[in-house]
Amino acid sequence: MDFLADMDLKFGSKIAKPRIRMLFDMKEVIYDREWLSGAHDLELYYMYRDLSLSRNDALAMREHGLRYDITVIPPQMLGCEFVKTAGHYHPRVQGTDLTFPEIYEVLSGEAHYMVQKSNNNEIEDVILIKAQEGDKVIIPPGYGHLTINTSNRVLKMANWVARDFESIYTPIKQKGGGAYFILKNGIVKNPGYDHVPEMRFCEPTNLKEVGLQKKKEMYGLVRDIKKLEFLTKPQENEWLFEKIYE
Repeated sequence: MDFLADMDLKFGSKIAKPRIRMLFDMKEVIYDREWLSGAHDLELYYMYRDLSLSRNDALAMREHGLRYDITVIPPQMLGCEFVKTAGHYHPRVQGTDLTFPEIYEVLSGEAHYMVQKSNNNEIEDVILIKAQEGDKVIIPPGYGHLTINTSNRVLKMANWVARDFESIYTPIKQKGGGAYFILKNGIVKNPGYDHVPEMRFCEPTNLKEVGLQKKKEMYGLVRDIKKLEFLTKPQENEWLFEKIYE
């Protein structure tokens, strides 16, 4: 994995161009409104979708309804707030009451994953997970999420996710951001929500049962791809989600 000019990514023998998330794309979710009012549009982070190292890997991903992505978030401040992703929820798996889960891996740098569970527009649970290089973090069904880079290093992270759905950004945009804002001087609740529970702090989900080991990059699961079946069939793997953030 090498980055070329203009943030193109060399992944295997292929060159991938990023989708670029700009500051003004997510102006609704920025905490520091005074800073935003005088800011110019900025490149915040870079998304590389549907990556594979070989034709066989790509075929296996399509056959199992999965996608492997990489996101790069350089360090910067959005006024008094650390740079972050826009935040989104996932749609429901057809025929179930469960939303699609997702897995993240920190390739380099440091990430804070904030996951929040919404029920009838009320936030029931908020979890913050600090992850270092090699850590894996599962986003369970029912949870929305966003990623914050509070370090002075470039954050590079990968994810596995079901390939055929669109992320749902509107609920978090309408509330002006996630349930909490991670600021230089601390963590504050988002007043856009009627009720926000106290934040819980949990460890990354490096679970050997499904091949998620800290010392082993999870792209390699493409060669044992049935272990990722819980991403497309969460209704058959609820035991996994019940244990990860107890």
